[in-house]
Amino acid sequence: MKIVIAPDSFKESLSALEVANAIEQGLKQVLPDCDIVKIPVADGGEGTVQSMVDATGGSIVNLEVMGPLGNRVQAHYGILGNGSNGSAATHSDTGAIAVIEMASASGLHHVPREQRNPLLTTSYGTGELICDALNRGIKHIILGLGGSATNDGGAGMAQALDILLLDSQGKTLPAGGAALANLARIDMTNAHPLLSQCSFEVACDVDNPLCGERGASAIFGPQKGATPEMVKQLDTALAHYADMIVQSGVADHRGQAGAGAAGGMGLGVMAFLNAELKPGVEIVMQTVGLADKIRGADLVITGEGRIDGQTVFGKTPMGVLKQARLQGIPTIGIAGCLGENANAILDQGMSAIFPIIPALSSLENVLANAKLNLCNTARNIGAVLMLGKP
Repeated sequence: MKIVIAPDSFKESLSALEVANAIEQGLKQVLPDCDIVKIPVADGGEGTVQSMVDATGGSIVNLEVMGPLGNRVQAHYGILGNGSNGSAATHSDTGAIAVIEMASASGLHHVPREQRNPLLTTSYGTGELICDALNRGIKHIILGLGGSATNDGGAGMAQALDILLLDSQGKTLPAGGAALANLARIDMTNAHPLLSQCSFEVACDVDNPLCGERGASAIFGPQKGATPEMVKQLDTALAHYADMIVQSGVADHRGQAGAGAAGGMGLGVMAFLNAELKPGVEIVMQTVGLADKIRGADLVITGEGRIDGQTVFGKTPMGVLKQARLQGIPTIGIAGCLGENANAILDQGMSAIFPIIPALSSLENVLANAKLNLCNTARNIGAVLMLGKP
């Protein structure tokens, strides 16, 4: 029997690989001879870098970069390997792929709650991660949006890539979303020379435009510390920013779905990186070669920390289910807990879903015992599978 284990991470508890290992351990207790293939996956959000590095045998690059407040912070990105058992690609391997999470350098977790102010925060550190990957000769970068502390439209990222954003006096704009209102000229003449040789795929799972009632400032600004007055100021600044981008000769992307993602970073990556926005789960599945790796499997097991009604809208278990369904392979989901309307994924063709929590307990205990509970649940699933054996 071939069983493929392809879960996402369990947030604040276990990485995707640790989840897969726990499930394998439980299954092996009752199915010692089964062929198990582990494929850590993600949907483009938090944990994507680690999942993809683990799935391909890649490596993590740690860097000190500029954080959202202009201070130095520790961040990282991944360089994918050549396969699930391959070695990490080197800086001279122009076929290498880098995976960057914007949140690593420019995430909200870098900003204490009392200091959150999207008028001032910058995405410069994300640009530094991109620069480092380019300088290693990497020509394919996957960038995951989400979890940012910024509302600067990717202006900081652009500045880190030597794209000049100048005011009417010819001076460089200061950091932050508010400063965009004073943008008078964009000069891309001396942009990083390797930008044009690199292709960018951007994992983006929101469809918000740049401005307006559903725009970056109105929808995402408040969680980053924006007051109603700040939201209006930021929205006006982003609209002017978009005007200046068009004036510099770039197509107008402000109304495109996803332009408002990550404080307008969606617009920034389209304008300055010529990037294509795609659902995160699709990028991950294609990159790790999930369709090929599940071929011939008798069962696929996937999962995430919480399965609920939102899971069917582009989350990892739904992406895995779609691939398995195309090949007629039954799929089981395992979750830390089941939320409201979790059965929606059963309506999409998943065979069964299992929560791992055995009894009411504090969140601290639940997170601490996740590995044991996963292992026990997987063992019980394996025992049920054995019931059908002669």
